[in-house]
Amino acid sequence: MEIIFVLKALAGLLAILAILVGLFLYPKKAAKKKELKKAQKQKKKRTGLCSLEDVLASVRDKKSSVEELQEAIECLVKYHAKIPNKLGIRAHQDFDIYEEIILRLCHHPQTNKDLILKLDRALQKQNPTYSHELNNALSKGLNARGM
Repeated sequence: MEIIFVLKALAGLLAILAILVGLFLYPKKAAKKKELKKAQKQKKKRTGLCSLEDVLASVRDKKSSVEELQEAIECLVKYHAKIPNKLGIRAHQDFDIYEEIILRLCHHPQTNKDLILKLDRALQKQNPTYSHELNNALSKGLNARGM
């Protein structure tokens, strides 16, 4: 009878110990992830180079500030404004990324007219063959916004 009680007590104490160790180690992992994220953002800012995926990630994030959106748009205009040529009468498959950027930028809660116009004018200037597609994407984005 006493042995069963001792075994149950020992099992309970081991369970409590496992929970406490888990709680003790979890915040360290979360803090490391946050530090890693900060280091990646700082590295990206130092290098100054960006990809379309970085721009799209900034525009997708609803918590991005106006300054972050502006940096993303400037990066897009500076490095990625030229869309690959059309395939006959069809738009190139990479155009879908640009279309999504326009739609998400129009629908972003922190955006303003200056950012939208800057992106639209830069893309129209660099890609006159895509003017119809760019206008359609802009119209869809503004209609989704409710303007």
